[in-house]
Amino acid sequence: MIVADVMNRNVISVSPDATVEEAAKTMLARDISGLFVVDAKGELAGIVTEGDLLRRTELGTQRHRPWWLRLLVSPGRQAADFTHSHGHHVRDVMTTDVIAVPATAALEEVVETMEKHRIKRLPVVEHNRVTGVVSRSDLLRYLIGHARKAEPAAGGDSAIRTAILDALEKQAWAPVTSLNVTVADGVVDVWGTITDDAERRAIMVVAENTAGVTKVHDHLVFIEPYSGTVIEAPDEPR
Repeated sequence: MIVADVMNRNVISVSPDATVEEAAKTMLARDISGLFVVDAKGELAGIVTEGDLLRRTELGTQRHRPWWLRLLVSPGRQAADFTHSHGHHVRDVMTTDVIAVPATAALEEVVETMEKHRIKRLPVVEHNRVTGVVSRSDLLRYLIGHARKAEPAAGGDSAIRTAILDALEKQAWAPVTSLNVTVADGVVDVWGTITDDAERRAIMVVAENTAGVTKVHDHLVFIEPYSGTVIEAPDEPR
């Protein structure tokens, strides 16, 4: 999947010449925490977020450094802080270093970028012109709309069993040599031993995600790897 499949083409933006008050009103009215800043040419100029409006003279929250720290901070940095807290226009408070993605970017790349930079949304650009926006909520909407639906397996129970075993063999964490699976009318029973209880849930997920499965029964036995203590798992439908 790529960004174009999930992005929102309705981009809410603001001009660099807009006032800070106008930007704040727009964010509140649209119930969003940030706005992309787009110039008269339609090109991405920056982004302004709620965080950019925290250090403001109107709030009495402008940055106050002790005298000794001011000696260490360059005049340029101090001047920039003053503009940020006292400026009346979006261009005075916006962040100009904006991370963007093309519409052809893979969703995996988008998620990695969001995680790495701890951001919730990314502008989608083409030749530096904003064509859309992709956010965490867009990914969640796609997830809901394409949730897996159980469908009958083409080859019946035998095909289900083969699919589960093949899927487990592809996982480095799966103790395949100690596992066995039986299937009857779409109901899966998983047998074997595990040495880490986290393996239990992961094995169940593999079975649950297999087409045609209607229910999974857990018969896995947990063996404490250091003491060798055997703990029988309850036989409960999953």
